[in-house]
Amino acid sequence: MYLLRYSKAVEAVWDSLPDDARAELDRALVVLCQAPWTHTEPRGDDPNDVERTRALQHTTIALLIAEAPPARHVYLQNIDYLG
Repeated sequence: MYLLRYSKAVEAVWDSLPDDARAELDRALVVLCQAPWTHTEPRGDDPNDVERTRALQHTTIALLIAEAPPARHVYLQNIDYLG
């Protein structure tokens, strides 16, 4: 399991999402924190790129995967609302 981290600015966008978009994002992040490499796409051409994206129906998110033992983190960097 990866720990989720995000800034106050990202939290403000998350909180401002419509209910259906926020619920979809909440469900996706639970799954993503269990296996972020499986449930995201690299932002560049390198499949091992730690900068990743995930497109959902209502939002697109940008994140960074950090594996520095003993902790593993997913840093949610940006949320774009598509509505």
